[in-house]
Amino acid sequence: MRLVFAGTPEVAVPALDALLASERHEVAAVVTRPDARAGRGRHLVPSPIAQRAAEEGIEVLKPAKPRDEDFLARLREIAPDCCPVVAYGALLPRVALDVPAHGWVNLHFSLLPAWRGAAPVQHSLLAGDEMTGASTFQIEEGLDSGPVYGVITEEVRPTDTSGDLLTRLAFAGSGLLAATMDGIEDGTLQAVLQPAEGVSLAPKITVDDARVDWSAPALRVDRVVRACTPAPGAWTVFRGERLKVRSAALAPERTGLAPGELAVGKNSVHAGTGSHAVELEWVQPQGKKPMKAADWARGVRVTDAERLDA
Repeated sequence: MRLVFAGTPEVAVPALDALLASERHEVAAVVTRPDARAGRGRHLVPSPIAQRAAEEGIEVLKPAKPRDEDFLARLREIAPDCCPVVAYGALLPRVALDVPAHGWVNLHFSLLPAWRGAAPVQHSLLAGDEMTGASTFQIEEGLDSGPVYGVITEEVRPTDTSGDLLTRLAFAGSGLLAATMDGIEDGTLQAVLQPAEGVSLAPKITVDDARVDWSAPALRVDRVVRACTPAPGAWTVFRGERLKVRSAALAPERTGLAPGELAVGKNSVHAGTGSHAVELEWVQPQGKKPMKAADWARGVRVTDAERLDA
């Protein structure tokens, strides 16, 4: 089939690569978000998908909005049979959805209808799911509500961060998306309506959502840290300044600390929660690079009974 691939971040690159490697399909163009400012110089930088497409000499479309007339006109000229999508980052209007004969097919990183929305992996970790996966589905105007072509499953490991889990799903899901394109072309794959039961929503995780509540049980603190790593980054406040918590581990053997209370050992830093403590492994002070928590504690000279968020 003749394809136009839509995606933006690094997590979409494995799927694009899988389609480029396919001998059955032609990626005629990619659609991605406009260049964004990044780095200390705040220079405009093309998205990872735009960069990957440029390496392959593929046409790159960067509409400000996917309802822009110039974009729609060019999409009609390209005349794709199908438009596979991975983390594009913009809502597609009906006028765009109607262009390809086989519509737009999204690779979504959850077992639909669970975790519809922008942050399925983060919400899966926050909820303590033991199993997650990826789904391919036909995009319609509802939020991730279209009929499903196929799924894969992935076990959630006890120490997974959202970055870890998303990376595994991106590579495993790339094969699912390529197989879905094959099945659509063959006519051997039919999309199945999502069940009405089991729907859950996964809105974008905000910076406020990533603030650690030390009065919560340790298990909740652990989930917040892992779900918010690498972005937006779990954080707390120490001596009036923001401190990111990059990595932590459950420490059920360490009790007796009040919520947020710090206990510094020779090579360890523990923080109290609403249940038992967690051990801080890596932190990032405001304006500095990540460092081992024990090195940070020695550097700032944490005193007895000092607290986070106090």
